[in-house]
Amino acid sequence: MPLSPKDLAPPTHPLERLPEEWAEVLVAWGQPKYRGIQVFRWIHQRGVFDSEQMTDLPKALREKLREEGLDGSLPVEAARGSMATDRTRKLLVRLHDGKDVETVLIPQLEKDPDVEDEDRDADRGTGLRPSDTVTQCISSQVGCAMSCVFCASGVAGLQRHLSTAEIVGQVLLGRATLEPQERLRNVVLMGMGEPLHNYEAVARTLVLLTHPDGIGLSTRRVTVSTSGLVPQIDRLGQDFGGQVALALSLHAVTDERRSSIMPINKKYPLAELVACLHRYPLPKRRRITLEYTLIAGVNDDPKDADKLADLMKRVPVKVNLI
Repeated sequence: MPLSPKDLAPPTHPLERLPEEWAEVLVAWGQPKYRGIQVFRWIHQRGVFDSEQMTDLPKALREKLREEGLDGSLPVEAARGSMATDRTRKLLVRLHDGKDVETVLIPQLEKDPDVEDEDRDADRGTGLRPSDTVTQCISSQVGCAMSCVFCASGVAGLQRHLSTAEIVGQVLLGRATLEPQERLRNVVLMGMGEPLHNYEAVARTLVLLTHPDGIGLSTRRVTVSTSGLVPQIDRLGQDFGGQVALALSLHAVTDERRSSIMPINKKYPLAELVACLHRYPLPKRRRITLEYTLIAGVNDDPKDADKLADLMKRVPVKVNLI
């Protein structure tokens, strides 16, 4: 069952309100309850943030909403953008206090019909072309407190958490860059920061992204990546019933090695982490993704592969080698 507003931290920005919360505000203004879903759809389904453009609302209400903050601006803005030849788009996102995070939109690859099967090599990327289905990677913090040695985000430490509005704002900002034929299908919280360290903001984000009257993503199309915060993984499983996809940054298969590259392992060692994965309430035919960055001479011995298979023997997983 999805979380209800009472299960979430209170909204602090108009972008964060669910339909029920909009209805409560609007009823207090003397408006009918159904106006709540109308406003929510304008914002999250249609990407309209200026109340003056919400043409099915009374003029007096549009003016009141503008005073409330629906003046056409988002709490984030694109400071800079670039596009690769495969149509991957990277946006430098500027926050209200001048700090920056990144979001990336990645077209999924599909077979190029002009290339014969015998000439196609998926590993080398030949014979494939960008499709109109897009995955967006978003950030949840400015910096990161986890201090993983292979990750640039943690070099300066954690500067601050992002608000729900700043996280969802990245999705709305990114979606606005899509071509008419493109469709946002997946969102992954794998950008800057440890999502589960910012649990309250991320939980509300997940509810907003998957709301059927909003962006409307399937829960299985939203992935939360974590370095291994066991209590928060348990909470994510309980709050969302295992429906939200989980990715674990593993990167090593012994406590000694993992602790040397991921300090969080000293607090939540592998035995505790694997036990947590066993508890995660995965639906049938679903798997947890293990992210494993190959580091020469550190974690790339064939014995590491054997150890990984043994470690995850009874956990439904798929491994993403980086």
